[in-house]
Amino acid sequence: MRDFSQDHRWLSINTATVRKQQGAEVPLARIIDQCAQRGIRAISPWRDQVATAGLDATARQLRAHGMALSGYCRGGFYPAADAAGLRAALDDNRRAIDEAKTLDAACLVLVVGALPGALDGTPHYTDLARARGEVFDGIAASLDYARQVGMPLAIEPLHPMQAADRACINTLEQALDICDVLDAQKTGALGVALDVYHVWWDPKLAQQIARAGRERLLAYHVCDWRLPTRDLLSDRGMMGDGVIELKKIRQWVEAAGFAGYAEVEIFSALDWWQRTGEETLDTCIARHRTVV
Repeated sequence: MRDFSQDHRWLSINTATVRKQQGAEVPLARIIDQCAQRGIRAISPWRDQVATAGLDATARQLRAHGMALSGYCRGGFYPAADAAGLRAALDDNRRAIDEAKTLDAACLVLVVGALPGALDGTPHYTDLARARGEVFDGIAASLDYARQVGMPLAIEPLHPMQAADRACINTLEQALDICDVLDAQKTGALGVALDVYHVWWDPKLAQQIARAGRERLLAYHVCDWRLPTRDLLSDRGMMGDGVIELKKIRQWVEAAGFAGYAEVEIFSALDWWQRTGEETLDTCIARHRTVV
């Protein structure tokens, strides 16, 4: 396993971690500068932040700092109430692929979606099998275009608590089953984004990480599971402040061949989003060296 204790060259910051500082939304350009000032070599920005900052302007700023993208958030949300909605989702994912390519991202992360309308509290249907079928078909269609432009797609399984509203793919095993059908030759075009917050509890985790191997492990996200968890969406813990066995999981991931960035992704409305970006980033660096 790699030694992170001497530097933070393999640290990446998902910009959700510092998109709010002292309770206020912070421009993406400022986040990039804050990371660059600390020698952080990679980030993973969100599409809405890039849209506000400007795609070309963001690409220029990243190049000026020599900064890489460990991933791009996010594509997916394929299920829809009708055929028009399904087409719109495919069109949006095509745009996301193009944006990721412009920014030279390592992969486009797919949060695949679930029951359409559920995020607003009024699902258009409750057939989870149908949603999973629409996800499969959507990924297959997106993969055709992604192959053409050379942008890997990374399916991110989400914790079962989000099966109804955000992602009906909830285990690494489910995600890999899709990969094995759509990319049987393991070409690198389709894989997974492994977020410890969503998968740490899975009794099959070690086995499925080994199954994934280097070809499928496209991104690795870290944070921690707080006790008590005050909000299931936006109360993630800083690494070392919870119960996830971070070093054990990274050992499994690296034994399987992953040698990329450990990307910190923390949604923290009650804690870290109330602090300065400088404090949060400095803590991420310290924890990357000691507990990740």
